[in-house]
Amino acid sequence: SLPALLDRARVQEESQVEILESLEVFPSTLPTKRESAFAAWVSISVGCNNTCTFCIVPSLRGKEKDRRPGEILAEIEALVADGVVEVTLLGQNVNSYGVEFGDRLAFGKLLRACGEIDGLQRVRFTSPHPAAFTDDVIDAMAETPNVMPQLHMPLQSGSDRVLKAMRRSYRKERFLGIIDRVRAAMPEAAITTDIIVGFPGETEEDFLETMDVARQARFTSAYTFQYSPRPGTPAATMDEQLPKEVVQERYERLVALVNEISWDENKALVGTTVELLVADTSAGKKDEATRRLTGRARDNRLVHFARPEGIEVRPGDVVEVVVTKAAPHHLMADGAPLAVRRTRAGDAWEARHAAPAPLGVGLGMPSIGAPAALPVNDGPACAS
Repeated sequence: SLPALLDRARVQEESQVEILESLEVFPSTLPTKRESAFAAWVSISVGCNNTCTFCIVPSLRGKEKDRRPGEILAEIEALVADGVVEVTLLGQNVNSYGVEFGDRLAFGKLLRACGEIDGLQRVRFTSPHPAAFTDDVIDAMAETPNVMPQLHMPLQSGSDRVLKAMRRSYRKERFLGIIDRVRAAMPEAAITTDIIVGFPGETEEDFLETMDVARQARFTSAYTFQYSPRPGTPAATMDEQLPKEVVQERYERLVALVNEISWDENKALVGTTVELLVADTSAGKKDEATRRLTGRARDNRLVHFARPEGIEVRPGDVVEVVVTKAAPHHLMADGAPLAVRRTRAGDAWEARHAAPAPLGVGLGMPSIGAPAALPVNDGPACAS
């Protein structure tokens, strides 16, 4: 890892840190600090067996290491007992889980096992790799009620030629085929993606193929990135690095298309009823002015909704609302909620915020900056 860390330090002009344990073994013995009282991220693997030319992860984190299923499920059960109702399973290629202990169907089995955990209401996962995506995972998603109808699956490029240069071991027809099968099993599924614009050697024809895949896939949203060289990656030394102005122009065209499609997909939900898990986020200025709250639908869409009169709604509680308006990146529900359900998750949020903040424990370390002034003693000096 050292050469890549040194390169990163040189380029970013600041020190770089990687924890050895997280690079070589799974750090499952450490306590975890959660920002949310009712939602948690649960890592099921670390590392990556792929060699994508734009990615530094294989160099830094090594081969994939999988946790045992019982260990993962025990952590989730402990989280649920503590008030968590939503977990997101994490892995660099989350659906290749099981490769280390030789079970190609392990990820689908893990999703189904999550469905057996009493009190766990929502299960998500990120990010799957198209090359490892199998139909048993689609079946598990469709047949397990608490696995949400949402899929984030990175495309990166719609050009087979660029995918090959990226060492992405799938092609656009496979990618689109997975989406078709997911929607056949779950017509309501929201599908999001990652796309890189301006990879070395990308031609206008390559870029237009990416635009074409975006039109066919009808992504709910897409995280779009302008390619930039990462020190220590093969792509950073490739010929045909594209001029910034070319990448910027293509990026703007892709963003415009993605926003147009996202808005059209969101408009189709106006008038429908959606179930929201109320978010633990500070409202923006507009939400404060209109007394709106925010929640996530089962498909992970962001929804701003009207605060009900006379009913306390806490983060972690569940509401049902009717969508009244759509925007490219969110939905709005301006009418009164149809239902409000107080939950254990809301209780957990309330308990966390009612408790006094713990006092810090000093470790005898020197502080940064000028030392505090010594206290003034107006009494007599010690005579001894």
